[in-house]
Formats: sequence, C-alpha cells, structure tokens
Amino acid sequence: MRYTASKLTLIAALLVAGGAQAAQVIDVHRDANCGCCKDWITYLETNGFEVRDHVEQDMSAVKQRLGVTPRLGSCHTGVIDGKFIEGHVPVAQIHELQQRQDLVGVAAPGMPAGSPGMDYGQPAQAYQVIGLTHAGKDVVLADYPAK
Repeated sequence: MRYTASKLTLIAALLVAGGAQAAQVIDVHRDANCGCCKDWITYLETNGFEVRDHVEQDMSAVKQRLGVTPRLGSCHTGVIDGKFIEGHVPVAQIHELQQRQDLVGVAAPGMPAGSPGMDYGQPAQAYQVIGLTHAGKDVVLADYPAK
C-alpha cells in the first residue's frame, strides 16, 4: 500500500493526538488574601494539573456545599471529579482519591508546615491525609512524619 506525504502527515498527527493526554482539571476555591493557597496551586500546576482558580467571599459556605466537615478543615478547597480536596494534600493522595470509589474527598487538616504549599524552609510538622468515606468515616491515607 502506498501512502502520500499528506496521508503520512495525517496518520502521524492522529497518532500524536491519540497519545497526548489532557491535563486533569482541579477547581480550587480560596480566599483572595491567602498566599499559601496560591503556592498549592503552583504545586498542582507543576505536577501536571490544570487549575481553575475561584476566589470566594464565603469559604465556609463553599466547604459546607462540598461536604467538608469542620474537623477536616483547612484554608482552601479543591474539587476533582466531583470529590473534594481540602487543604495542602499531596498529589499522591489526589491520585489515590481518584481511584477510590468509597471516598467523597480527602483532607490534610489544618495548615501543616512542610506540606505542599506550606514549605517555607521551616521544619516540617507531622500530618496525616484523611479520606472521608460515603458513610462519613475517616480513613488515614498517608502519614507524613515531622522532619
């Protein structure tokens, strides 16, 4: 079978397009004055996510709407695939969230020093990343030690 240059170009373009994957989108809801939220957005973008940044007037209402319980609270709230990401959650647990059908969201409660977006050169605090199940139970997804 003979191929013309234009047919070969078309085939090559289709192969390249088929192999390319679009960036996964995370919607991040944050207060306008929060610097660490912007640092977490930069961390996500550096790790291949597309971020849609939403500056909010009432973060409490956003968290309540998304099902983030106060015990899991932090400064910003992300959403991917309809599930919440509360606080400075590392990329590894975001990927785990996407694979787990039993979870409605994940959280790194508080604002632990040394977590993504909270690394300002100070010693890292120990923290956990908690998954929240559909039944409302907490599941520890990861333990990050103090350093």
